[in-house]
Amino acid sequence: MELTTQWWLLAIGFTGQGFFFMRFFWQWIVSEREKKSVIPISFWYFSLLGSFFLLTYAILRKDIVFIVGQSTGSIIYTRNLYLIHRERKRLQSNG
Repeated sequence: MELTTQWWLLAIGFTGQGFFFMRFFWQWIVSEREKKSVIPISFWYFSLLGSFFLLTYAILRKDIVFIVGQSTGSIIYTRNLYLIHRERKRLQSNG
């Protein structure tokens, strides 16, 4: 792998890892503020972004184990966001 290819490939991978770190970091901050365990909606957006970048990285690296793991995660993150937005819409129409 040449140096320029390695640089952008590592940038994609580390960006994904950064988003995954942020989801746990932000969840911890929000939970500390609330004095209880809370999973804010941003947790799922960070998860989805992290999964997207790491899936891209895995595809470029041709790593089937990583590809399967990240693609299934993104389905779960997308589903959770859908359920959250559907519930918010339902509450707004009732309230």
